[in-house]
Amino acid sequence: MKRVFVLLLLLFAGGGVVWGGTNETRTTDVSFTARVDGAEQRYVLMLPAGLHQDEPHDLLIALHGHGSDRWQFIRDTRDECRAARYVAATHTMIYLTPDYRAKTSWMGPQAEADLVQIIGELKKTYRVARIFLCGGSMGGTASLTFAALHPELVDGVAAMNATSNLVEYGGFAAAIAASFGGSKAAIPEEYKKRSAEFWPERFTMPVGITAGGKDDVVPPQSVGRFASVLKARGRNVLLIHREDGDHSTNYDDARAILDFVIQKARPGTARHD
Repeated sequence: MKRVFVLLLLLFAGGGVVWGGTNETRTTDVSFTARVDGAEQRYVLMLPAGLHQDEPHDLLIALHGHGSDRWQFIRDTRDECRAARYVAATHTMIYLTPDYRAKTSWMGPQAEADLVQIIGELKKTYRVARIFLCGGSMGGTASLTFAALHPELVDGVAAMNATSNLVEYGGFAAAIAASFGGSKAAIPEEYKKRSAEFWPERFTMPVGITAGGKDDVVPPQSVGRFASVLKARGRNVLLIHREDGDHSTNYDDARAILDFVIQKARPGTARHD
């Protein structure tokens, strides 16, 4: 009992030990120099207690929402974050939460380059088997965007309360323009390039999506269409649409789409560049 109490104190104080309910893990706040522009960037790496460095382990990358940073999916008690931590712990996964140019990323070119670099460096240190992406809101959108841009790096995507069409999406226009390098009117092809709905052929990996019918922050219409197209192509897709849902995903639904993409993904073997 005393040991659990100390662990909880460390968690809420921002220490390096996180109690995941089934596993004890240690976190490291990692600084690196981005190759794309030489800027100092950061991510948090959480290694499971059962990690064996000479054995393959899956990797779960959790992408934070607008206005947050790399610590959201490590410390936040909201359901989406708790579910991601639980799934990573129960599957003995390496768990990574990048800033990806926090706090208004939207997976622009620099954030994309950072994540490619992080994945490449991690595969040099650990025997990474399958790679899964998840996130909510901006993070869910960013997960779909990155999978569309780099399907060869992604084995499954769990997107919560996301948009798959940045061409039609009107929210956070200034932040998205800053991230992408210009407005929709100025660089329309960049917005199309980063919109998963335009590239369904690239989504050969399983996809899990949650959406709320009353979500007025990131309306659900685009991900509904996207899921329908993927299903028509015979892809493994789980769409959980709550008609009375808003801009959040409950714990059970977050767990469901994460478990789905892990179960439906190809068998894992260590990746080597």
